Amino acid sequence: MIYNIRKIFTILSLMILGGVLVYNCEPEPDSLGEQLFLDGAANRNESSYDLIAYNLSNNDTIRADANTLYNLLGSTANTSATGVLGAFNESQFGLQKASYFTQLRLPAYDPDFGTNAVVDSVVLVLKPIYRSDSITTTTDENYVYPDGNVDAKKVVNTYPAVKYGKAKKKMNIQVQEVIDFMNGYNDPVYSNTNFAVNSTVLGSKEFSGNVNSVTITKDSDASSLFTSATGFRIPLSPTFFQSKIIAKKGQPELKDVSNFIRYFRGLKISVEESDGYLFQFYPNDMELIMYYKNDKDENGTNTRPQLKYSFSIGSANAHSGYYQYDRSGAAAGSVVPNTETGDLKLYAQGMGGNSIGVKFPISTINQLKDLYQTKKAAIISAKIRIYTDDSVWSNPYAKPSAFTILQRYIDDNNKPAFKFTTDYSILGSASTFVPYRAYDTEKNPSYYDFTVTQSLKEIVESPNQYTEKDFNDKFYRIDLAQFISTSAGSLAGYKYTSRPFSMLRTVFVGSDPSNANKIQLKVTYGTK
Repeated sequence: MIYNIRKIFTILSLMILGGVLVYNCEPEPDSLGEQLFLDGAANRNESSYDLIAYNLSNNDTIRADANTLYNLLGSTANTSATGVLGAFNESQFGLQKASYFTQLRLPAYDPDFGTNAVVDSVVLVLKPIYRSDSITTTTDENYVYPDGNVDAKKVVNTYPAVKYGKAKKKMNIQVQEVIDFMNGYNDPVYSNTNFAVNSTVLGSKEFSGNVNSVTITKDSDASSLFTSATGFRIPLSPTFFQSKIIAKKGQPELKDVSNFIRYFRGLKISVEESDGYLFQFYPNDMELIMYYKNDKDENGTNTRPQLKYSFSIGSANAHSGYYQYDRSGAAAGSVVPNTETGDLKLYAQGMGGNSIGVKFPISTINQLKDLYQTKKAAIISAKIRIYTDDSVWSNPYAKPSAFTILQRYIDDNNKPAFKFTTDYSILGSASTFVPYRAYDTEKNPSYYDFTVTQSLKEIVESPNQYTEKDFNDKFYRIDLAQFISTSAGSLAGYKYTSRPFSMLRTVFVGSDPSNANKIQLKVTYGTK
């Protein structure tokens, strides 16, 4: 039996929806489309069409609170959410500086620190993301543990943190006390919110770009004296915590959580410098540890052992990222988006920077509709192809490895809204569905293909006759981010992405008619 093109695609669509076959986003036609070329059933054609691509301003602002930086979906979320610290400045995007605010809580209220409690030391421990496959180990066999002058061995494992920017620079990380109330855990906070702080720095330490773990064992019996998980430890003022915490024993400030978070309102973590790099860390893994001693009678002797008190600084606290931008003199700062014919260059950036808008010109839609109606052309594959702009963006910084793509539409209330693309909606649950592919990422330029097959087919095969006005408010939005998955592995929803903590930035070629690498729609279709 010989089927015409439309009947073949009807069968293929039913097979997809029934879960029999899955979509494969290769530059060549996928396994479904190949059936059309067997036994001369159809001719394979590939064509390129113009697109209108432009910069979408987000006003350098994004929601960046506990629900986006830490616990995106409560207990169902995975652990991919992170905080960002650092500063990075270059000519295309200008300065981007990231600081971090966090509340803290007591592990239990109305604590008893014992008699004559005195703080020895306090450390804030950050847990940056690091390269676990690159390790340097140093061993000190003659180490003397200071508490009791115990002969010991000290082993330090050092790893490089994952950085974006000028990775060899050093930066000073400092900690200050927040004096503004940070509100509740569920209250929205945007990335331009700078809570007031006490000018006195509680502690600072030079960050060389490395993190380490420490193990100290006794020489006599190899028993453990001290261990620390891999991280970066910042010493804080013992005097401050003596008066802020120990001296308040039995007083209302430490009696309950409501009083405490209004008394000790939080900490700000920031870098002193304005250029270097950005790095990510896990907010829920932060530690704030106070070491202190109190009186303890052992057979008539006051031994004053060292005790450890860990504050609760992760889950259940309000967190927020504070992002500063200075676009003065930067190329991205002078862009005025052209939504009519597109921008020549596209400045995509996470953490509140620009998104990329892409829409079909009516001329492209009319050409494809004409092919469909007059030649019975069936779209097999449609991809948006976008190149990095090596004329201004050829550098050692990491290339994008993840993207999100959404469709903007007009909802039932006649208001603009976003949603997953049709391809995500129909095929997103298939394990082999690949919404985009990256090519030549070790070269300049690199390029990326985004699957829009189903989205385009909906328009081209519709009996509606469109005008340019129909596409003014309908476009794709592409971001340097990734969709967040639930613990079960499914997408959490189109609103849940890594944009609030995506450090990446890249310049792409836009709708530049003079550039061979201009953004284009690549369509593969079959005809009889």
